[in-house]
Amino acid sequence: MDRILFGDNQFFGVNHMSEEKARAQAMQFKDTASIMRVLDIAYENGIRVFMCTTYDRVGEIADIVRANPGRYPDFQFYPCMPYAHKYANSVGEVGIIETIRRFAPGGLMETMIKGAVSAVTQDIYKLMEILVDSEMKRFADVKTPVVFVQNVVTDLLLGLGLDDVFPAFAHHIQRKYGSEAGFITMNLPRLVDVLESKGLRNPIVCANINKIGFRMSGGVDAYRELLRARRCRAIAMSVFASGAIPPKEAIEWVCGLAGLDSIVFGASSAANIRQTKALIEQAWPT
Repeated sequence: MDRILFGDNQFFGVNHMSEEKARAQAMQFKDTASIMRVLDIAYENGIRVFMCTTYDRVGEIADIVRANPGRYPDFQFYPCMPYAHKYANSVGEVGIIETIRRFAPGGLMETMIKGAVSAVTQDIYKLMEILVDSEMKRFADVKTPVVFVQNVVTDLLLGLGLDDVFPAFAHHIQRKYGSEAGFITMNLPRLVDVLESKGLRNPIVCANINKIGFRMSGGVDAYRELLRARRCRAIAMSVFASGAIPPKEAIEWVCGLAGLDSIVFGASSAANIRQTKALIEQAWPT
């Protein structure tokens, strides 16, 4: 994996500390062209990986990258799925059956057959494959070396004890798309324990990792110990704790952690992209 990844929270109005800032960002990035301007800046500054939720506009971004291979020869997507709001909103608008018709790959009949099998056998793996394949349609013919499960699903599966879904997802992603599985979580120590118990050694895991322990279940010391043991390939997100830690202080602390592989950050301006990349490179020399 690359050391520096670019995230997408700023593009659709997510800020865990400020609703006002989130609304302003959502207005700033109300169309695909405004997002592409920022992605182009990141790409021109040597950031090649876009770690993105699978919301609708990402499909338009994939279309642009796909149509311009000379402009984006090294552009990689790290899809993070599912985008739960999309399904919830669709069910509210048009109902369950029309939602299936909208999003399912392979046609409604195939989906209904698979769904029936799942209902009869209580086999959730077929449902998982349906949802994954639906999300991955938009990434056809672009590079997706890692595909992530969003933390809302990862941590729900952990809480329900449905641990076998993790290797099933990893197998499906590798077999069908040639990609590695990644998992986003708010509880890194617990998740790595479970993944190892299911045979997923040295997994790719993304979690909040920051100096003040913001949204780090288990505490900073447990994360530090796990990283030092190099039991996973760890990606740090929310390193600034949604603005609670000054950038230089935040980056110097996280880059000083033994065993960290990558950092993902989001930014909405050229100056912030360049500043953050420079701070990471200064604090974390190769």
